Amino acid sequence: MNENVRTPVTATPIGSEQALKARYGAGESNFTIRTNETIEVLLSHRSVRAYLTDPLPAGTLEAIVAAAQSASTSSNVQCWSVIAVTDPHTKAELAKVAGNQKHMEECPVLLVWIADLARTKMLGARHDYPTEATPYLESYTVAVVDAALAAQNATVAAESFGLGTVYIGAMRNNPERVAELLKLPANAFACFGLCVGFPDPARPFNVKPRLPQRVVLHRERYDSSLPQEAIDSYDATLAAFQATENLPSSGWTKAMKSRWRDAASIKGREKLRGALIALGFKLD
Repeated sequence: MNENVRTPVTATPIGSEQALKARYGAGESNFTIRTNETIEVLLSHRSVRAYLTDPLPAGTLEAIVAAAQSASTSSNVQCWSVIAVTDPHTKAELAKVAGNQKHMEECPVLLVWIADLARTKMLGARHDYPTEATPYLESYTVAVVDAALAAQNATVAAESFGLGTVYIGAMRNNPERVAELLKLPANAFACFGLCVGFPDPARPFNVKPRLPQRVVLHRERYDSSLPQEAIDSYDATLAAFQATENLPSSGWTKAMKSRWRDAASIKGREKLRGALIALGFKLD
C-alpha cells in the first residue's frame, strides 16, 4: 500500500493547553509546559483497540524496529528481541491466551517483545566463554527493562506515522503457551505484545486521563502524604471520561481495589515465577 493512500486518523496536533486538559482533566491542567512536535505526539497517545486490516506501508516495520533499537540498553547488551506476527492463525491463538482480545486478531501486525537471554547463552556456547551471570534476577530484570524501553520507542515511532497501538500484558497469562506458539528457545520470555495498525475511524478512540502530576512528581525525596483530594479529583475526571466512552463510570480507586484484590485478579500471572523457571530463567 502506498503511504500516501491512507490518511492518518490520529488527533490533529493541538496546543499544549488543550493537550494537558485531555491528559489531566480541566481541574489538574492549570500549568504550562515546554512543547514541540515530539511532546505533542507523546501527549496524544491513546490505546487503540479497533483497527483496519490495511497492511503497514513498506519500510514502516523496519523504521519502528530501528527506533526500538535506538532506545537505551544496559551495558549495550541489547538482550531483547521482537517477533512480528502477521499470520491470522497465530494471532488468534495468542489472542486466546490473552482473554480473546479481538484487536489482537484485527491488527495487521502484532509485535511480541521478548526478554532475550537466549542469544547471550547461544553466543557463549558458540565462542566458548562462560555465561554464569545470566541465571540471576538482575539479568532477567535487565532483559525485561531493555525490552520495555525498546517497545516504548517503537510505540512513539508508530504513532508518529499515524498508526495506533495498544500493549497486551495478558500475554503473560500463559508464558509457556506463548513460547510454544512462537518457538521460543530456553531463556527467552514474551514480556508483552503490541498491536500496531491504522485505527478504524468508525470506532473512535480518545486520550485517557492520567493521575495528577502532584501525585506522581516528587521533588528531592519521596512524599508519602498522597493527598486524598488529588485522588478524588482523578476519580471524578476518570469517571467522566468513562461515561463518554460508554464504560462503567467507576473511577480509579474502585478499579484499583479490584486490580490488586487477590491472586485471581492477575489472571494466572500469579504463577509467573514457576513459568519463568520452566522457560530457563533461574532467577537466583
